Amino acid sequence: MTAGALPRTRGFVGRDGILLTADVWGEASSPPLVLLHGGGQTRHAWHRTGPRLATLGWRVVAPDLRGHGTSQWSADGDYNLGLFAEDVRALVAALGGRPVLIGASLGGLSALLAAGEAPRAAIRALVLVDVAHRPDPHGARRIVDFMRHRPDGFADPGEAAATVSAHLPHRPRTADAEGIRKNLRRHGDRWVWHWDPRLLDSFEGRMDPPGMAERLLAAARHADVPILLVRGGISDVVREDIAEQFCDRVPHARRVDVADAGHMVAGDRNEHFIDAIIPFLEGIE
Repeated sequence: MTAGALPRTRGFVGRDGILLTADVWGEASSPPLVLLHGGGQTRHAWHRTGPRLATLGWRVVAPDLRGHGTSQWSADGDYNLGLFAEDVRALVAALGGRPVLIGASLGGLSALLAAGEAPRAAIRALVLVDVAHRPDPHGARRIVDFMRHRPDGFADPGEAAATVSAHLPHRPRTADAEGIRKNLRRHGDRWVWHWDPRLLDSFEGRMDPPGMAERLLAAARHADVPILLVRGGISDVVREDIAEQFCDRVPHARRVDVADAGHMVAGDRNEHFIDAIIPFLEGIE
C-alpha cells in the first residue's frame, strides 16, 4: 500500500445505536490501530497519518466521532464525555484484536476514559496527542472562541481556509481548498463546519471542571497499558509543566515532544509526529 492510498469506508455502531462513519486503511489481517480526532475536526484530520501507518503494517481505522463529519448527531444534543468513551468502547469491541488507540484532544480524552474506567476497553496501548489531565485555560479558550467564530459560515472553502490559516499562523499556508472542503458542509448558500453546533455547549463545561483532572489521572493509572503523551512543542493547550505532572503521576506513561507543532500535532508536523510514535509502536508487545 502506498502512503497516498485511498481509504475504504466502514460503518460502526456506537452507544445507543448511533452510527459512526470511519475510514480504513491497511490489510484486514494486520493489527488494528484507531485514530480519534479532536473536537471540531473530522476523520479527515488523519488523511496523511492513516495511510502512512498502514504502510508500517497496521490496519488503521479513523472514525468521525458522534456529532462530527458524516457520523450521526446526538438526537438530544448531549455530548457528555462519557458518551464519547462509550462509543470508543463499542468501536474497540467491534474491531477485536486489542487495538492501539491514538487520540487527539477530545479523541484522547475519550480513549483515556474508555481504557481506564470500567468497563475497560481491551486495548494494547494508548497514545495521547496533546492532551493530558488538564488544559491550559487560555489555550482551551482560544480553541472554543475559534469554533464559535463565524457561526454563519463561509462563502466558499477558500474563505474557510484563510480563517484557519489566521488561527494557525505557525503552520505553512496551504492553497488546498479541497482538503478543507471535507471538514465543511453546505447550509443553504453557505459553507459551515461539519459538526453539530450543540457540541460547543458541552465543550464550554469541559475546560477544567472540578474533579475532572483527578478523574483523568485515575483513569490513566488504571489503564493497564503503555501510554505515550505526544505534546506539541509550541502547544498552548498542554504546557510543559502539565505534561511533566501527568507523567509523574502515571508511572507507565512517557512523553515525547514534537518540535514546532501546536495543539494539532499531526496536522502541523505529520511526518515528525509519525517519527515520534514509531519507537513506541514498535515496542508494543
